This record gives sequence, C-alpha cells and structure tokens, in this order.
Amino acid sequence: MTPIDDLTHIRHVTVPVESAAHPIPEQPNALTNTVSAHLVRLVLHGAAHAGVSPHEIAFISEFTPAALEDDLNRFPTVAQHRLWELVLGTGGPGVGLRVASLAEMGRLHVWDYLLSSAPTLAQGFTDAARYLATVADPVLVMNVAQDGPLVTVGYRGSPYSEAVDGQISEFALAILMRRACEARGAAAIPVRVGFAHRAPGRHGHLAEAFGTSNIQFDQEADTLTFLDPDRAAPEQPPDPELGRIMRLYAASIMDSARPVRTWIENFRGVLLATLADANVSSNVLDEVAQRLSMSSRTLQRRLAEHGTSGRAEIESIRYERAVQMLVDTQLPVNSIAGHLGYSDHRALGRAFRRWTGQTPDAYRKQRARV
Repeated sequence: MTPIDDLTHIRHVTVPVESAAHPIPEQPNALTNTVSAHLVRLVLHGAAHAGVSPHEIAFISEFTPAALEDDLNRFPTVAQHRLWELVLGTGGPGVGLRVASLAEMGRLHVWDYLLSSAPTLAQGFTDAARYLATVADPVLVMNVAQDGPLVTVGYRGSPYSEAVDGQISEFALAILMRRACEARGAAAIPVRVGFAHRAPGRHGHLAEAFGTSNIQFDQEADTLTFLDPDRAAPEQPPDPELGRIMRLYAASIMDSARPVRTWIENFRGVLLATLADANVSSNVLDEVAQRLSMSSRTLQRRLAEHGTSGRAEIESIRYERAVQMLVDTQLPVNSIAGHLGYSDHRALGRAFRRWTGQTPDAYRKQRARV
C-alpha cells in the first residue's frame, strides 16, 4: 500500500508547533474572541463581490470605516461570524472558496509571508500555526504533522453554525493551499482534503478547487495532506534572516494589537463629547445620532438591542462623570454642570440630589475627608 492509498491515519498524528528554537509566544488575553482588521477587510471585500449590500453590513456596528483603517485593531469574532452569515446568505454554497480567491499575497499581512520565508513547507506551516493569532482568533488550534513524505496541516475552530462553519473551513483551507502553492509550486497540491462538516449535496467544486478528488467529510478536523511537498526546490531560496524578521514582526503585532471599541462604548464616547459641546442646542440624542451617521429611530433601536435607552445612558454618564470630576478635580460645580450639558449648577444640583441625596458641594467635602 502506497502512502497515497492510506492517508486516513494521518489525521491522528499531531506534532506540537513548539520548538526550542522558536517557542510558541504567549497569546495576549486581549486577542481572545477577536480577529484582525486584515481578515475582516478581506471578508468584507468578499461580501461586496458576493453582492451583500452596504446597508446590511452597516448593521454590524463594529465595522466602522475609521476602525477598519487601523491595522492593529481587533474585531469581535462574533461580528465576523455575522458577516459570514450575510456572505453565505447572498453568495450561497462555494462562497468560501470565492472569498479565498480574493486573498492575493499580502492580504493577510505578515502571516502570508511566514510560509514563503521558511526552508520547508512543514516549517512554514509550523510558523503559520505559531503566529495564527496575528489574523485569527486565538481559540483556533492549528496543528502540523509529518509522517515520512506526508505533511498534514489542519485546524480546529469554535462551532458557530454548521453552514457558516463549513464555508469558513473551505475558505481557510483554500488560503492555506494557495499560500503553500505560492511557496512550493505544483508540489503543494494536496493529495487528501478533510473537512469536519458534513458532505454537501454536490462537492465537485471542492475537487476542482483543491486539485484532488480525495475529499473526506465528517472528519475530526479540517486538514490538508501533501505528499513530499519539498521535492522541488522553490524558485527563490528561502532567506533565514527574512524568516527571523517575519517571526519577530508577527510577535510584535500580537503584543501591540488592541480590541476595537464596541458600538456601545463608541456611543458613550460620542454622547459624552456631545454633552460637553456648548454649541449643541438641539436634542442631545438627535445630535448623537447625527454624529454616528444614523437616524434617531435607528439609534434608539440599537440602544434597545443593548438593553438600554437614551435617557438611561445620559443619566448614567452624567452621574459617573459628575462623581469623577467632583472627586478628581477642583473645577467649580457650575463648570462641571457645563461639561455635562446642564444649563447651570442648579440643574446639576437637582439631579445630583436625586442620585445621592446630597448636593455636589456636600458630596465633594465628604469625599475629601475620606
């Protein structure tokens, strides 16, 4: 029996990606349950190609143009899944492969170059696994296995919904194969593909995309298996120093990344700025809605979806900021009232007595004695 005839056993073989030379970097907690701006932008590009309307995407509140411009921003994984739902709903089966076809080299930033700068495909996959969090949610586990001439790479993710997960799996494996082919040429065409999801009614498009009819479903993980992928030398010999630089850069990205502000956090920041704006003479919430580029009705609906209301948010932020400024600053009460959008110190005093049973001056003196 040749290695190609018996490939089912390979999915049970896992080789830890940790090594003495390149230990797995500790994943910052800030990255958990988030994905990179590069990955979001790629799927948004795919959504546009699939025909998803900008109006539908606008309801995913985290994907603001300003936030997407920053390469170090991280977006909630659940928001990315909602985007994939729209892509699948519009594009239908096979859309994961079509999105992957848009992922030209460099689209996923430094992660794309980890394979091409490694001396072997197995090492390239190992580096890609080690620094997967530069693009994906750290809850994903990517493994590399080598058994003689066979090299297998696979990953496991957190379940969301079977239909969406199936498209994400096809997207992810298609990108892995594309990067392998870019690094090793035709030798990196897989001899076996395994999917964790159930077999679709027809899967000829998968055989065509992956260059093999040996596609298995209901597997323990999503995997690609290659036979002797390094038998042909790459056109450009890998540069060890470039590989070292790529790994250092990938580690620095994971250390520097930051979660993007949630919609409710962004709303509260705009609300606070609006309250402090002496030029705002109209209804505060109408002005906030305008600054967030939405209608007042949409704003109220979004707040209701977050279990709150405009009035409750105004009261909450005024109370928190009033207490903070009374304790941490020497600003006169009348000035604090202006910062919070009150007409004068008397209006703030009435609200503060309702919140605490004390006047602002009495509260400040009491806290000063603590």
